[in-house]
Amino acid sequence: MKLVILGGGGFRVPLVYRALLADRSPCRVTEVALHDLDSARLAAVSGVLAELAADISDAPVVTTSTDLDEALRGADFVFSAIRVGGLDGRATDESVAAGCGVLGQETVGAGGVAYGLRTVPVALDIARRISVHAPDAWVINFTNPAGMVTEAMSAHLGNRVIGICDSPVGLGRRVARAVGVRLEDAWLDYAGLNHLGWLRGVHVHGRDVLPDLLADTERLESFEEGKLFGAEWLRTLGAIPNEYLHYYYFTREAVEAGASRGAFLLGQQKQFYAEPSLESWERTRLEREQTYMAETRDDERDTNDLDGGGYEKVALDLMHAIASDKRATLILNVPNRTTLSCLDADAVVEVPSLVDANGARPVAVSQVPDEGVGLVTTLKVVERATIQAAISGERAHAVKALALHPLVDSVTVARKIIDSHPHLAGRFGTR
Repeated sequence: MKLVILGGGGFRVPLVYRALLADRSPCRVTEVALHDLDSARLAAVSGVLAELAADISDAPVVTTSTDLDEALRGADFVFSAIRVGGLDGRATDESVAAGCGVLGQETVGAGGVAYGLRTVPVALDIARRISVHAPDAWVINFTNPAGMVTEAMSAHLGNRVIGICDSPVGLGRRVARAVGVRLEDAWLDYAGLNHLGWLRGVHVHGRDVLPDLLADTERLESFEEGKLFGAEWLRTLGAIPNEYLHYYYFTREAVEAGASRGAFLLGQQKQFYAEPSLESWERTRLEREQTYMAETRDDERDTNDLDGGGYEKVALDLMHAIASDKRATLILNVPNRTTLSCLDADAVVEVPSLVDANGARPVAVSQVPDEGVGLVTTLKVVERATIQAAISGERAHAVKALALHPLVDSVTVARKIIDSHPHLAGRFGTR
C-alpha cells in the first residue's frame, strides 16, 4: 500500500513514519512517497527516517520527489500536511495581527484567516491533481485550518477527503486518564468545528462520567484543559472545551500574552534543518511539545502529553479502517449531513464518525451548547468567506472574512491587516 505525504519535508513527518514502522497489520503501508517543494528539507527528513528504520528489515520504502504528479501516481492514501509560506508565513500572520492589536495565532482569528487565504488556492490545485493522477486515493487532510481546507478540497474530491486533528484525541486521552479508564473504553460525545469543539459527555459502560469529573475540582484540574479553563468555568459550561477555545473565552489575556509561536518554531527548526539527525529531531520535538501553548499555562506540560500518539495515530487508524473495511469510530472533520442542526449538510464539522471501506460518516452526538451556536455558525460563515476570497481574489470577500471573525473587532482593523500584510496586500490590497 502506497502512502504519499504532501509536505514531506515537514518536521513532524518522522512521527508518521515511526507509527508506520510499528504497524504490523496485513494492510500496512509498504511505500512512503515524500513530496515537498524544498529538496533540502526532503533530504533532511528522509535522513531521519533512514535512521528510524536502520534496524527494521521490512520498513516501508521511502522515496522523495519535488514533482507532485509523479509522487501521486499509484497512491492509495494521500496525507496532506503542507504549510504554504512555511513558518515565515506563520510568523508574519501572527505578527501582523498582533501589530493591529488583535490575536495572533496560527489557526484562530486573523492569523487563521490569513493562513486560509494563502493555503486554499494551493489545496484546491492539489485536490484537482489528485483527482486526475490518483482518483481512487483517499485523502487525509491535516493542513490547517483543517476544517476550512477539508471543505474546500471536497469540491473536487467529495467524501474522499477527510480531515484530522490531534486536539480532540489529546483531550479525550487526558480526560480518560482523569476518570481512570482506557480511552478505547470511553465514548466521547464531542461536537463542533476544528479547533472549536466541546466535549459534552464521556460514556463508559453506558454511564456518562463527565458530571462526576466536573464536580471533582482536584481531578478536573489535574489535566491540561482543567488548568487552562479552571474548574469553576468548566462547571459553568457543563462541558470541557477544546483547548483552542481559550482564545475566545480569555481573549484579552491571550492578546496581552503576545507570544508568537511561529517565530519560536522558525528559529527552533532552522537549527534542526541546518544539522539534521535523529538525535537533534528528538530533542527539537521534545522542546516543541513542552512549549506547546506555553503562553496559556503557568506550569509545565504533563509528561504523558509529550510522546506523540496524536494525529499520526488518528491517520493510521483511519487508513486501517478504510483499507481493511474494519469499522472504527474516530473524531474527524467530515460533512455534517444532519448531525448538527445549526449547520447545513455540506458544512465540514468535527464530530465522532464511523469509518469503514466506504469512508467516514458522522454519527449522532449532542448538539453544540447553546452558548456555542453563535460561535460555530459565525465561524462557518468566516471559513466560507475565506474560501470565496481565496478563489475569487476579491478584496471585499477577504475583508468580510476578517471583519466577521469574533476576534477581529473592527472592519477598519480587517482592512489594515490586509494592507499591512506582505503576503496579502499584493492580492487583496487597496486598488
